[in-house]
Amino acid sequence: MPLDKAVEVIRQCEDMCRKMDRLPYFYITGGDPVLHREFWSIISLLKEKDIPFTILGNPFHLTDRVCQRLKAMGCQKYQLSIDGMRQTHDSIRKPGSFDTTIEKIDVLKRNGIRVAVMTTVSGTNINEIPDIIDLVVKKGVNVFAFGRYCPTSEEKSTHITPEEYRDFLGRIWQKFEQHKDSSTIFNLKDHLWTLFLYEKGLFRIPPNSDPDAIYDGCHCGDCHFTIQPNGNVMACRRFESVVGNLFKKPLHELWNGEEMERYRHYERFEKCSRCELLRFCRGCPAVAFGYHRSFYAPDPQCWKKI
Repeated sequence: MPLDKAVEVIRQCEDMCRKMDRLPYFYITGGDPVLHREFWSIISLLKEKDIPFTILGNPFHLTDRVCQRLKAMGCQKYQLSIDGMRQTHDSIRKPGSFDTTIEKIDVLKRNGIRVAVMTTVSGTNINEIPDIIDLVVKKGVNVFAFGRYCPTSEEKSTHITPEEYRDFLGRIWQKFEQHKDSSTIFNLKDHLWTLFLYEKGLFRIPPNSDPDAIYDGCHCGDCHFTIQPNGNVMACRRFESVVGNLFKKPLHELWNGEEMERYRHYERFEKCSRCELLRFCRGCPAVAFGYHRSFYAPDPQCWKKI
């Protein structure tokens, strides 16, 4: 995205948040954002406007000097990916990237930038997640989270059954409990955690909650969107969900338009609409779309019988 277009994106986000009485927050990703020819100009503008941001990037170009500049510009957090232990991660990313990622955790930390590690879970690496958790705790990572891989409808080699996934969450919960006194925050990003904790009695539906209000769960069409380099706005970056282009129609109008509204028809969820956790969970519709080409299809890893 050229600098003048990036300036317009920031202006429209500010305008939208002002109209909706909200605070803007940017997650800047790529590719590797640091390699953008106008990267430092863009984040300088964010600093000037006092807009906080996180970088979702790669480890390969993080030096002490780069991290010092990021910190000075107001970067709150840098997210790295670890998608398995060394052999698995390098087979998914590229040779040497596992060791580079581990090395750059230290570089980020010593320059005062909080480190998040994100893992994409699939049938390929599901048994390595406990080891990843031990590793990030040992390295003093600030935040750890995982989400599920979104396959195409033809790609089933990475599939996890609902029963396997429930068992997996049980094992990971024990691992989180083991490290509950560590400095690492475990972000329960996957909304099926809500179902897991509900069944364990650790989550309860608030007795006075509004039956028509959406409190939690998938945030698609709720509090975030993705802007692509060409200005296309996506309801969620994890599946095909373009609702328009902000260079052709203002962002505020896109957010309140019919295309975005399609993702707020909660009564259309084929399974979730019949579940008492509809207002708090809804699983991951992006994963459902990957399997069934439908946002409203049942989450393929949800084990609840309805």
